[in-house]
Amino acid sequence: MNAFSSFNSNTAKGNVDINSKIAYTTNANFNYISNELEIVKNEQFGSYELLSEDPLTVKYTINEGVTWSDGEQIDADDMLFAWAITSGRFDDAKTDDEGNVTGGTRYFDYAGTTEGLALTDTPEVGDDNRSITLTYSKPFADWEISFGVLTPAHVAAEKAGIDQEALSKLILETEKGDPENPKAEPVAELKAVADFWNTGYDTKSMPSDESLYLSSGPFIVDSIVPDQSMTLVRNEAYNWGPIPNVDSIVVRYIGEAPAQVAALKNGEVDIIAPQASADTLEQLEALGDQVVVEKGEQLSYDHLDLNFTGVFAEENVRKAFMKSVPRKQIVETILSKMDPEATPLDSQLFVPANAAYAESVANNGSSEYQDVDIDAAKELLDGATPEVRIMYNKDNPNRVDAYTLIAESATQAGFKIVDGGLGGSEWGASLGSGNYDASIFGWISSGVGVTGVPQIFGSGSSSNFNGFSSPEADELMGELLVTPDADEQDQLQIQIDKLIWDSGYGLPLFQPVGLDAYASHVDGVKYMPNQTGVWWNFWEWSVDN
Repeated sequence: MNAFSSFNSNTAKGNVDINSKIAYTTNANFNYISNELEIVKNEQFGSYELLSEDPLTVKYTINEGVTWSDGEQIDADDMLFAWAITSGRFDDAKTDDEGNVTGGTRYFDYAGTTEGLALTDTPEVGDDNRSITLTYSKPFADWEISFGVLTPAHVAAEKAGIDQEALSKLILETEKGDPENPKAEPVAELKAVADFWNTGYDTKSMPSDESLYLSSGPFIVDSIVPDQSMTLVRNEAYNWGPIPNVDSIVVRYIGEAPAQVAALKNGEVDIIAPQASADTLEQLEALGDQVVVEKGEQLSYDHLDLNFTGVFAEENVRKAFMKSVPRKQIVETILSKMDPEATPLDSQLFVPANAAYAESVANNGSSEYQDVDIDAAKELLDGATPEVRIMYNKDNPNRVDAYTLIAESATQAGFKIVDGGLGGSEWGASLGSGNYDASIFGWISSGVGVTGVPQIFGSGSSSNFNGFSSPEADELMGELLVTPDADEQDQLQIQIDKLIWDSGYGLPLFQPVGLDAYASHVDGVKYMPNQTGVWWNFWEWSVDN
C-alpha cells in the first residue's frame, strides 16, 4: 500500500490508491458501486432524477441536514463547484501534439475526463440552493456515475479570498473558455480557487487547519503518522448513508506483502490486501484458521508507458524498446506459480473477461510484441544507444521484478538504463513530471462505464501522463462517450486499442490476481474486483470480541 499524500484524490497528482480509499471513507455521495458492479443509490444523501432523455436532463438534490463535518450544509454551491471542476468549462488552454499547454489556461487539474460534463449547459439552481439541473447537448453514456460532490466550495472560496456565494456567482456568470480564442490573462479569482484546489490539500502529515480534511462521510481523519499510518474515527454527525459497525479504523501503510502477512499474523492488523504471489498465498494459507483468504480476478493491469518526448520522441525508438521487453518472463516470474496459465495482457482497453478482448487482440498489433526480439530492436535503433530512465514504485516487489527484467533485456538491445525508482509516497506525485522516460505502474477501473478511456488516453487529459495524442483516437473517444449501446462501445474501443498499439505507446504487462485476507474474528469483508477493493463496504466490517 502506498503512503497517504493528499486529501484531494481528484487531482492528477493526488489520484493514487490510498488517497482514493481515504476519500471513499470520508465522503458521501449520490451512489456507490457494489461488488456485483452495480450502481447503488444513496437516497439518504440526496437524489438524482432523469427528467428527460432528449435532451438528456438530470436533476441532483442534496437532502436537508446533510453537512460537512464543520456543520456547513452541503448544497448547490458544492455541486456547482464540482461541475466547474469536472466539466472543464472555463479552460481555454491551447495544447500541442503532446498535450502541453502552449497558451491560455487550464484551471483545475482534474484527474478524470471532462468530456462528458463538457456537454452540459450552465446548471440551473433550485430548491432553496439544494439542487442543480444539468442539461446535456448530446447523450452521455456514463451520466449516472460521472457527477457528484467533490470538495467543500466554502473552503476553496475562503482560501482564495472570496466567499462561497461569490464563488457560485463567478461560476454561473463566467463565460465558457474558448481554446481557439484564449484570454490573454486567466480569470484571477477563478485561477486562485483552482490553484488552491490543485495543491492545497497535498500533505503527508496531519494539517493544523481542520478545513483541509472536512468529512461528509462516515469517518473523519483523527491523526496521521507520516509514511506510516492514519487513524480514522467515526463522524458523529453522519447519518445520511450506511452506518459503520466500528468506531475507528487504523490504516497502516505497509508496502511489501511479507510484512503485511506478518502484521496480520501478529494481530497488528485485521485486514490486508497484498499484491498476490504464490509465496504470499502460501504464507497466508499456513496461518490456517487464524485468517480467511479470498482470491479473485481484478479489474486492473500493470503496464509500461513510454513518454512521447525526450529519448522516446521517435516512434522507432519506442518500438525498439517495446521489442526488448520480456513480457512472458515478467509474467512467469510474478504470476506463474499462482496462475500457471497466466499470459501477458495484450490489450490496453480490455481484459480477458471482456467479450471483446479476443477480437481486439486479433486486430490491434500486439502480435508484434509477443516475444523479445533483440535483433529487431537493434535494427530499429540503427546503432544508437539511448539512455532511458525508468520510474516505478521501488517499494512494490512486483514492480521491482518487472523493472529488473526490463532493464536487463533492454541493455542487450543497446539501451542505457537508469534506475528511476521512487518510494511509495513519491512515485504517484512524479507521474507526468517529465523526470523520467518510461514508467511502470498500474491502472484499475470501476468496472462501470467508459469514461476511463479518454481519462487516460485523451490528448491533454490530466491522467495522460506520457503525452500520447491521436486526433483519430480523440474523435473515437468523443463518440464513445455519447454511445450508450454496449456493443457499439466495444467496436469503438477496438479501434482505439489498435491506434494506441500502432503509436508505440508502450506495453500492457499483465492482469494481476486479487488477494484479500482478514483475521477470522472479522466479519463483513467481501471481495471486490475494482479499484475500491476491500474497502467498498467498510461500513459492514465488524470485529468479534
